[in-house]
Amino acid sequence: MLSASLSGLGLGLSLIVAIGAQNLFVLRQGIRREHVLLVATICAVSDAVLIVAGVTGLGLVVAGLPWLVPVVRWAGAAFLLAYGLLAARRAWRPSGQALDAQAATERPAPARRAAVALTCLALTWLNPHVYLDTVFLLGSIAATHGDDRVWFAVGAVTASVVWFFALAFGARLLGRVLATPSAWRVLDGFVALVMIVLAVSLVWP
Repeated sequence: MLSASLSGLGLGLSLIVAIGAQNLFVLRQGIRREHVLLVATICAVSDAVLIVAGVTGLGLVVAGLPWLVPVVRWAGAAFLLAYGLLAARRAWRPSGQALDAQAATERPAPARRAAVALTCLALTWLNPHVYLDTVFLLGSIAATHGDDRVWFAVGAVTASVVWFFALAFGARLLGRVLATPSAWRVLDGFVALVMIVLAVSLVWP
């Protein structure tokens, strides 16, 4: 039981602690101190759903639908490319954005909250790598633990929850670094580069 849980925890962290579209979005929201709890919760719950699906054998069902993977791949690439181009536009034509701690504590508009939630969901569920990591890889490895695969899933879900909440709420420590508009231009430029590279990698043979 303990061995399976630690195995799931270790593998879950090794897969999730990497620079990617989802993590960059969580980091950016955390730095801006905007809807931090909402974003971290969406990411953690989404990962938990996918991990449980993989452990319960949904990966085998999805494997029988060969047309689904290309559809998700192209949809994800299109979304990442669009998000990357928007970030590139912000870097090229900055709006003078800087970290304003006082403004960040103001209650955000419901429309903005909905937009953040939808973007977070899209970055999670339209990313084929998420399915490969959680549903297929974690699911197949969990099967090797036999009856303890449930504890393997518990460990993997724990890793996801700890990571996303630590990243989201820990990002505010970078507030002083990103207190100027020029620093945000650098961040947006980096986000644009990573998003566009990820989009191309999804469809490039």
